[in-house]
Amino acid sequence: MTGLLVHSARLITANAHGDIRDEPAGWVRIHDGVISATGATGDWAPDGDEIVDARQIGGPGAIITSGLVDIHNHGGATFAFDGTIDEILQAVSAHAAHGVTRIVLSLVSAPPQALEAQLTRIAAARREHPGILGAHLEGPYIDGDRCGAHDPAALHPPEAHELARLLATGVVQQVTLAPELTGGIEAVRQIVVAGSVAAIGHTGADADTTLCAIDAGASLLTHTFNAMPPVLHRAPGPIGTAAADDRMILEIIADGSHVDPTVVRMLFAAAPGRVALVSDAMAAAAASDGEYLLGAQQVTVRDGLATLHGTGTLAGSTLTLDRALRNVVSWGIPLGAAIASATAVPARAIQRDDLGHLEVGCRGDLVIWDSALVPRAVWRDGVRIGADTGTHNDPPAAG
Repeated sequence: MTGLLVHSARLITANAHGDIRDEPAGWVRIHDGVISATGATGDWAPDGDEIVDARQIGGPGAIITSGLVDIHNHGGATFAFDGTIDEILQAVSAHAAHGVTRIVLSLVSAPPQALEAQLTRIAAARREHPGILGAHLEGPYIDGDRCGAHDPAALHPPEAHELARLLATGVVQQVTLAPELTGGIEAVRQIVVAGSVAAIGHTGADADTTLCAIDAGASLLTHTFNAMPPVLHRAPGPIGTAAADDRMILEIIADGSHVDPTVVRMLFAAAPGRVALVSDAMAAAAASDGEYLLGAQQVTVRDGLATLHGTGTLAGSTLTLDRALRNVVSWGIPLGAAIASATAVPARAIQRDDLGHLEVGCRGDLVIWDSALVPRAVWRDGVRIGADTGTHNDPPAAG
């Protein structure tokens, strides 16, 4: 395979330890899909590579980062990830145009037979598409009082034999559950032993139960602040407990509707290097307003806001991860920390140290951005998968 060398732009990346590297003018060389060298502009030489001047694509304020990693995403381009293989691939490609080079496909609560069928299709799609990392089961082992847009009829406490069948598909990357449910802590252990990530979410757990789940191996908090108790000064609950524990990474949906920007800033300050931007996108992401399905639930999208039909209950988002990045920067998060939260931190959350970094030995995933943080070119494994030469018209962020 011919190598690729991208040069002459500001290079921003974070390593596996969270240290941010910000080069005013840097370059990256990829060979056989893997980063083989990086450096400062001026110390590279052609070596049979395809050579790309990032300034010609991104303009004078061009930025080079690793590809974005979205670990909580239900679909896009009108398609959900519980659909056909072709629909799954179309939704994944829509997010790739927004800089997402690796993605975990999230499924909402459903009967076990339906989830098994959905996981089987995702496994087949993953064989066709290297950007698909696996699946995220968001339920059905969640709190019925905090189920949000999930179908209450599909919810139940975890059952070891059922969970084993789902994990045996080999495609489950992570599972969100409420640890206070009967068998919840045992399920956390079962998930971790299987090599998947146990996430706490859609939960009413108190601080003690949350800590028990973390001690059992839980390492991720699903869409922090949403579908869980708030932080109180005598009852920190899952949010305060996770923010205070270095073993935990905390997701955040930065669309301005799920969480107020001031609270987003507070979370970045409380858990530096441990906040992962996620889209929680549903089928209407990168698509138009209208009527959609999220699992079995009818969803209405108006002005980019997705709610259960006839209610004010949020039902995922229409967010793309590049817009989340632009939002948090506009809210005052330093650029390096913001980029890390969409690349290195989510990669660390799913235990993939070869993703989310511009370091030798990592996968050759790159994005060139313009000065407005709009992705202008995207590579996965050193292969160009998308370019954006237009303008992203973001809906205004609330808050």
